[in-house]
Amino acid sequence: MSGSWRSIQEWFLGPRCVLCGDPAPARLELCAGCLADLPRLGPACPHCGEPTPGGRVCGACVRRPPPFDYLRAPFRYQLPVDWLVAGLKFERRLNHGRLLAEVLRDHWAPGDDTLPDLALPVPLHPARLRERGFNQTIELFVPLLADLGVALERGAVERTQPTVAQAGLHAGARRRNVRGAFRLAVDAGRVADRHVVILDDVVTTGSTVAELARVLRRAGAARIGVWALARTVVS
Repeated sequence: MSGSWRSIQEWFLGPRCVLCGDPAPARLELCAGCLADLPRLGPACPHCGEPTPGGRVCGACVRRPPPFDYLRAPFRYQLPVDWLVAGLKFERRLNHGRLLAEVLRDHWAPGDDTLPDLALPVPLHPARLRERGFNQTIELFVPLLADLGVALERGAVERTQPTVAQAGLHAGARRRNVRGAFRLAVDAGRVADRHVVILDDVVTTGSTVAELARVLRRAGAARIGVWALARTVVS
């Protein structure tokens, strides 16, 4: 639906839910029923975020822990969350970004971890940023970080390689695709001995955030977390 037609519709009918068309709060554009139906991740491995009974550590992390210390995501990456994210990233539906940012803000539960000292969004390559016009991860997390009082470091890391999109690649190809793709763009003292959280919109295999975590670990970060809107469930 075009922005102009949506504005006319809302002028006559009031705000409508972007998923079902029922009346919705102006702040959220999501009715109570659709909000309740969003796919929550539920109990998950504290290291990688893969769902596990009772939130126990999964077998994969027992055998080989990831290079980050923990991962938190409130939602599964499935309908309608995947449709909302795709609309933001690939169709410039900025209302989806505002909606998801408010949902994330309202439903974030970081667990028992202390708040990080700073947050670093997974960076886009400059060519991809020019094409898209914005980094969707920053758009999703700015309101939440403001509420929590966590500093956002927009340019602390850079993507040095114009990697292909991870979607559609298998796990091994994803790891190869992002190997060596990031570098620290500030003095290592900015992250050394600090609790740093990596921000991402969606974590699938974890290859991207793992590669970025390795960069931060080499720079001396004391604790590294990952916060994401959604987690793809692979099991």
